[in-house]
Amino acid sequence: LIQGCGEAAPADGEIEKVRIGNQDFSLRISSSNATREQGLGGRTELADGEGMLFVFPDAKRRGFWMFGCLMDIDIAFVDPLGHVTAIHTMPFEPAQGDEEDILDYEDRLPKYSSGFPAQFAIELAPGMFKELGVRKGDRLDIDLERMKRIAENSEPTRQASTRSGR
Repeated sequence: LIQGCGEAAPADGEIEKVRIGNQDFSLRISSSNATREQGLGGRTELADGEGMLFVFPDAKRRGFWMFGCLMDIDIAFVDPLGHVTAIHTMPFEPAQGDEEDILDYEDRLPKYSSGFPAQFAIELAPGMFKELGVRKGDRLDIDLERMKRIAENSEPTRQASTRSGR
C-alpha cells in the first residue's frame, strides 16, 4: 500500500514521497522532538496528498494527542515490519481556554494509542485511511530499510514532554 521513492533518506522536515493504495502522498518527515511536538499543530487544512510521517528510533507503545491542532486528523501507527497497529480519526479539540491552565488543557485532551509497539506514525486528512481501504493489521508496502535509515538518525524521544505527548 505504501512505496517510498528515491535513494537518499530524507532528514527531519524534508518530504518523503510515498504511495498509499492508489494515491501518491508527500509526507513531511518528523524525526526530531521539535517537529514531533509541533506535528500538524496550528494547521487548519492539508492539501491533497499531504501529510506527516513520524519516525522514531525504536518501536514502543506510543500515544498522540491533538495539542494545538485546529482540524481533524487521521493517524495510522505502524510497527517495524510495516503492520498497522491502530488507526484513529482524531477530532479537533477546542483550544486552551483563557481560564484554563496548561495542565487542565492537557488533561482534557484524549490520547490516541498505538495499541502495540509502533516505530512510525502517518498523519493524513480525516477519513483518508478509510477511503484508501487501510485497516488495522494490514501490512503496508513501505521501504522498511529506508525507514530504518531515517530512524537511525532520529532523535530519541523525551521521557516527559510538556507539549505533545507524542
